[in-house]
Amino acid sequence: MAAADDRRAAEGDLEVIDTIDGLDEAIGRLLEGDGPVAIDTERASGYRYSDRAYLVQLFRRGSGTMLIDPIPFGTLAPIGEVIADEEWILHAATQDLPSLRQIDLDPVRLFDTELAARLLGRAHVGYGAVVEELLGVELAKAHSADDWSQRPLPASWLAYAALDVEYLVDVRDELAAQLRDDGKDEWARQEFADVLARDLQPDRGERWRRLSGMHQLRSPRQLAIARELWLARDAYAREVDRAPGRIVPDRSLTAAAKAMPRS
Repeated sequence: MAAADDRRAAEGDLEVIDTIDGLDEAIGRLLEGDGPVAIDTERASGYRYSDRAYLVQLFRRGSGTMLIDPIPFGTLAPIGEVIADEEWILHAATQDLPSLRQIDLDPVRLFDTELAARLLGRAHVGYGAVVEELLGVELAKAHSADDWSQRPLPASWLAYAALDVEYLVDVRDELAAQLRDDGKDEWARQEFADVLARDLQPDRGERWRRLSGMHQLRSPRQLAIARELWLARDAYAREVDRAPGRIVPDRSLTAAAKAMPRS
């Protein structure tokens, strides 16, 4: 089929909200809609040190699609207040919740479509696969690993981002019906509540030990060198907000630790 992204881009209504007036209009649109709210984020994990959201997508029936650039605002708490009591639909919520919470978007009720698909025993639980199997729509995933921190964002990227939420409500309804039919709806509610209660911050302990090629380092001195190199790279990466691997690859750090150069 023609890529859904191409058709979506052709509609020409993919404006990014990055002003107070635009945000106020989005809030008004959300108030006009009803039912659960689909939400997703786009980050730049492979390019930036931080895991912040560089785009937040929302969709609600009666409200339409909203693409919000959170960077100019710092917080999207006004959006969170409007939809605080509603069910939020996310796919693989554990990936998006940390960055959403950084901008004060924290759901009270959740429906995680990936987790629901797992509970139903589906073989393929990726968003594209679930949408295709349930709705018969094929989605391209061409921009999932792109640098979403760049500005302006290309129209094709925005089309991709919009589609990440525009089918979520329909997917949620299909999965919810199947959960009820299988007698797993209460089980699912408990699992969704457990996701919201978890500490989703990554383990910060001794991350240097996960350097690729560590198996090549035999002596305590080599390990100590690898640790110091990792810490120096990490500090600089945090300072310039750049992915550590784009500053110095892991293999270079372990190669240096293995060689133990004298200068």
